[in-house]
Amino acid sequence: MNGAFELAGDSSGREPTQTSRIGPCGALFLYSTAAGLCLSGPVLLTVAGFTGSASGLLLTGVLCTVLCAPLGVVLWANTDNEREYNRRLDTVGVAATAEVTELTDWDDGEEAGVTVGLRFSGPGCPTFEATWKRSKHPALRVGLRLPAVVDPADHLFRVDF
Repeated sequence: MNGAFELAGDSSGREPTQTSRIGPCGALFLYSTAAGLCLSGPVLLTVAGFTGSASGLLLTGVLCTVLCAPLGVVLWANTDNEREYNRRLDTVGVAATAEVTELTDWDDGEEAGVTVGLRFSGPGCPTFEATWKRSKHPALRVGLRLPAVVDPADHLFRVDF
């Protein structure tokens, strides 16, 4: 599932939180990418130190350390959060339905897609609404009902699409 959610809070004032399913292979890929980003700069600096390369490799190592390492840390932390959210939904989540209530095209100049209005409901699940910005998909249409899992206590949810 790719896209970002903009959410409307419920009467308790808490904002729902969306998560995407990340399986073992996806997690391995994301953690490996994060580790590569974190280690690329220090590895280049080490190589520059052992080879005696002056400016080019040393400058590249410094830039990779300063720019890539923080991105790797953020990617690692985001992956940890998504996996924790998924474990919680798998443990305490209740089945719900996300009904598509609205479809609107959007284009911000760099990306284009569709904003999907969703209404979540089900037994043991408070009804709430969210909007989801994502790439266009031919199966998306108003009235489409998608399976979802919701943790009513924390307003955490996952839509399976």
